[in-house]
Amino acid sequence: MGWFRHLGESFREFFTEEPEDAPLPEAFAKTVENPSGLLVHLDALRKHLIRSVAALALATVLSFAFQERLLSFLASPLPGGIEALVAIEPTEPIGTVMRVSLLSGFAISFPYIALELWLFIGPGVSRKTRIAGLLAIPLATLFFLAGMAFAFFVLMPAALEFLITFAGFATELRPAAYFRFATSLVFWIGLFFEFPLVIFILASIGLVKWRDLLNQWRLAVVIISVIAAMITPTVDPVNMTLVMGPMIVLYFLGIGLAFLAQRRRVAV
Repeated sequence: MGWFRHLGESFREFFTEEPEDAPLPEAFAKTVENPSGLLVHLDALRKHLIRSVAALALATVLSFAFQERLLSFLASPLPGGIEALVAIEPTEPIGTVMRVSLLSGFAISFPYIALELWLFIGPGVSRKTRIAGLLAIPLATLFFLAGMAFAFFVLMPAALEFLITFAGFATELRPAAYFRFATSLVFWIGLFFEFPLVIFILASIGLVKWRDLLNQWRLAVVIISVIAAMITPTVDPVNMTLVMGPMIVLYFLGIGLAFLAQRRRVAV
């Protein structure tokens, strides 16, 4: 009963209490004068991290139980599917299975991990921003899954066609190399699809301004091109453009969301 009472009080405080409105230098000075307050926040962070890791571990174990279906699905863009992959090391299959299970576990537990992160950050922002951020978690999950789907169904087939048929060489694919390529591409593109929501949250708090982001769009395009070059599995401009295109669109979408967040902040 005590645990449920404590949980109920935590949710009540999350939805009702307003944070102390103090400038950042003043808040930092108070922390220096009273370090015990920082220890309270560190202890809260520890609890949130423990629960997040526990959820990730549980989801990873669940994914491991369906590893055959997951591997077959991820290998479906290949001609011949999973049977086209040849392992040459005894530890290669188990390493591949664990990597895929971990990625799948993260995708499954992502909404809960985002919730724990926001429950930690939430007490430091206004009540309305706190609730808006909480409602944005389903949208963040949708963006993450959309990015993963875009990488898997659009980018991977184009990249694989280029890689496998390049210069007419016969290619024998290894499970470790293929699934490392597939999971890395899917994970990073899915993560970058969160960019607009991150910008919206930062603008809601007041850390970024939409006009500054708009004025720096040329620099942003250069940075995005560097990131795209690092993520893109091939060196050809076609696949790099496929990665850069949605990233640039997401950047300008983030500017639009920052504009809405600033208008809302001024109205409040």
